[in-house]
This record gives sequence, C-alpha cells and structure tokens, in this order.
Amino acid sequence: MIAATAVRALADCAGVTTLGLAVVPMLDTGRYREELNLRAGGPLALAAGAWLFAELCRVVVGAAAAAAVPLARVGLTTTAEFATVTSAGRSGLLSVAAAGLVLAIALGAPRTPPAAVAAAGITAVGLVARTIGGHMSASAPGAIAIAIHVLAAATWCGTLAALVLTVHHRGQWARVLPRFSELSLWCVIALLTGGVIGAVVVVDSVSQLFATGYGRILLIKIALTVVLMALAWRNRARWLPAAKAHRVTAYVSRSRSATELAIMAVTLTMAAALSVTG
Repeated sequence: MIAATAVRALADCAGVTTLGLAVVPMLDTGRYREELNLRAGGPLALAAGAWLFAELCRVVVGAAAAAAVPLARVGLTTTAEFATVTSAGRSGLLSVAAAGLVLAIALGAPRTPPAAVAAAGITAVGLVARTIGGHMSASAPGAIAIAIHVLAAATWCGTLAALVLTVHHRGQWARVLPRFSELSLWCVIALLTGGVIGAVVVVDSVSQLFATGYGRILLIKIALTVVLMALAWRNRARWLPAAKAHRVTAYVSRSRSATELAIMAVTLTMAAALSVTG
C-alpha cells in the first residue's frame, strides 16, 4: 500500500501541475498571454515527463498488487496482462497515453493557444481515466461525482502551482490573480459537490468514518480541505486586493502560494491513500 500510495501521489502532483501549466496562460491577456504561454513551455515538458514516469510506475505497482507478487519480481508479461485485461490496468494505460501525448505537445508543438488547450484537454482525460478503474467505478453517480471532484481539485491546485512556476513580476500577479481567484471559487464549489456525493456513495454510515481506515483517511482529507478553504478565503479577502493594487511584491505572492501549495500536496497525498484504500 505504501508503494501504491507513493506512486499515486507522485502521479497526482505531476498530473495536476501539468494541467495547471496548460491552463495558466489563459489567465493573462493580449501579448502577456503569449509571453506566459512561452514561459510555461519548459515546466510543462518537465511536469508531463514526471507524470508519464509516475503513471508507468503506477501500472507496474498495480500489476504487482494484482498478481500478489513482490514489486521486484513483477515481470513484463504480468504487467502487460494487468494493463490489457483489468479495468484498472486499461485506465492506467489511458493515463500513460495522455501523459505521453502532452509530453509530445510540450516538446514538439509550437507554443500556441490551441496547443495549450489541447494539452489541457488531454491532461483532463488522463486524470479522469483513473476513475474508470477506481474505487467508485461500480457506481455511475459516484464515478461522475469523483470525476468532477478530481478535475476541480486538479485545476485549483495545478493552476496555483503553475502561477508559482511562471509568474515572476508584481504587475503580472496583479493581472492573473483576480482571474485565478474567480476560477478557484468555481473549482471549490465543484470540488465540494463532487466530494460530498462521492462520500455519500461510499460511506454507508457516520460510524464508518471512525471505524474504517478509509473513513479515517477521508476525515483527514476533509480537515485539510477545510484548512485550505479557510486559507483561500483569507487570501481572497486580503492578498487579492493588495495584489490588484500592486502593494504586494512577487516574492510575497509566491511565498503565500507556496504555503497553500504545501497543504495541497498533503491533501493530494491523502487522496492518493484514499484511492488505494478504497
């Protein structure tokens, strides 16, 4: 379970960062959008490469778990059988293919808005593909809810990470932060809606939240989400007006973003543990 959680967390972090780097140029305007698009190119290739590596590792770890053999002893035949026969394996292959396509776009395609939109769309498909073979795949409402939850969380977390990686000037923070704030508000609404529906589908009673490993991890994730929402609301009330008025340096903006991202990383790790526990 530790190996599965670790590779899932790595894949989550790399995947959401990839999505954010594809989305972030859309937050700026005019010639500044083109500049941000170009600046996001290098980080996008690195994030997509890390995501591809993590997804490949996840397929191998899943094959070892399905065959009940040590990770060191899982072979190519076992991995190929897992990837082609099981629903979890096929969803993993779809994520691998998505990561590979985005990496190809980042390395070979011109840095244009259509390429960024294509990268964002393919990344979204790759992230949602995991729900096909996930712990809610048996329930149609649960699968839809968790897909919405995953995409909302990925857009929120990934775009903030992309801002830290690509926005270096106070004036640019003043332009993009208000748009990110509006985007994140909608992401939080979708995230909460999908998360609540998904939890209702999986958890039959309140007692399961305390009596099962899944329930306890879910409680930790809920607590971290509440902390994130409180921090985001505080930033919206204080940081956003100051940034719009050019009263906050780029260093301060990156520092505040990094604090929020650290909590997001822990929350994503809990989500990864939740997925392998379920």
